[in-house]
Amino acid sequence: MSDQGQAVVVRKAEHADVDGLVECSSALFAEDAGTRDPSIDINWPRQYGRQRFATGMDDPNRLLLVADCDGEVVGHLVGALGDASAMKPVKVATLVSMYVQPAFRRGRIGGRLVAEFLGWAKAAGAEAAEVTAYSSNAEAIRFYERNGFASQSVTLQTSL
Repeated sequence: MSDQGQAVVVRKAEHADVDGLVECSSALFAEDAGTRDPSIDINWPRQYGRQRFATGMDDPNRLLLVADCDGEVVGHLVGALGDASAMKPVKVATLVSMYVQPAFRRGRIGGRLVAEFLGWAKAAGAEAAEVTAYSSNAEAIRFYERNGFASQSVTLQTSL
């Protein structure tokens, strides 16, 4: 299946989309963290995702988007707003997770999801938006750079 000839609609998630969100999140965990970070529990979305997505839809500081193709969730984006603090006196929007099924990639769906996220963040008063990606995920880093993000810091880690 591909996006070619099929209309994919990017819209806010609804409670009926929870199963599709769990499936997309599970695929993201397996494909990304599952191959790059042995400390991540790749079963987390199946165990906790349903509740997390359901409550997130009702939270004005969270954004849940789906890419919908004929009633099937083929992608998602989760965003969250963080309040300004004394140390960092700006409101920041975080792109928490994003996934598009492989058959629907290269059809600009990811770019549409990011554009919706950035518009939501700006309308909510955020002064900056951020996203993290595994340093070994060069494709994701290039995607985010094409969509206006730039490296700001690097996290280094060692096993103990």
